[in-house]
Amino acid sequence: MRIVAVSPHLDDAVFSAGGTLARLAAAGHEVLVLTVFTGSVAAPTGFALVCQTDKGLAAEVDYMALRRDEDADALARLGVRGEHLGLLEAPHRGYGSPAALFAGRREDDDVATAVGDAVRDRVGAADLVLGPQSVGDHVDHQVVTAVVAGLADPDRTAWWRDTPYAVRHPDAAGAPEATGTDVAVGIADVLAAKAQAAGSYVTQIGFQFGGPEHVAPGLAELARREGHGVPVERFRAGATARALIGTLEP
Repeated sequence: MRIVAVSPHLDDAVFSAGGTLARLAAAGHEVLVLTVFTGSVAAPTGFALVCQTDKGLAAEVDYMALRRDEDADALARLGVRGEHLGLLEAPHRGYGSPAALFAGRREDDDVATAVGDAVRDRVGAADLVLGPQSVGDHVDHQVVTAVVAGLADPDRTAWWRDTPYAVRHPDAAGAPEATGTDVAVGIADVLAAKAQAAGSYVTQIGFQFGGPEHVAPGLAELARREGHGVPVERFRAGATARALIGTLEP
């Protein structure tokens, strides 16, 4: 099968669905992770600059280049391919504070058109499309969810629960565009590999998990909670998507 995962940021697919991606690749399927918001800015300012300096990185460091390298390492650990689409994250598109990232899309933010142009052909040719439910309501996730929902056959689409937002908001429903029926993919045999891949995102794991020592325990706790004791990644999926990943159920 040709499987395309559309990830808003450089870590979302691995944090949220890394176990499933690894299992699909191990089963011999062609797995491609398209990461949307990966572009560098030569001289970031304001909130965009704070997003790197608060992680101990100097202003002259190419923060997104570091993150792209981290992503390449993470995906290689899972045995899947990746492609970076080069669009700019929300802080570089006029969202000027942490609160603004979760307050809905700005009227002057037309990035969805560019996202659609960048992913349309790959999404259309895929046997299975994976994308975010937008649990947590980050604007970049909302854009990707809406675009993928508008392009992909809902029958062939499975939506992951955005992590670590799913840890913080376990009862959040996600975006209404992320339709389907609940399905769980067992990841007990790849949980350690997922944690190792997630650990590749050195610039992010302090902010997202509280430090490298908390990555594996945090992901394991979420997986077992989602599976009521059995480690799983949970999706909302169309009928064909459920059948395609049904062999991966716990």
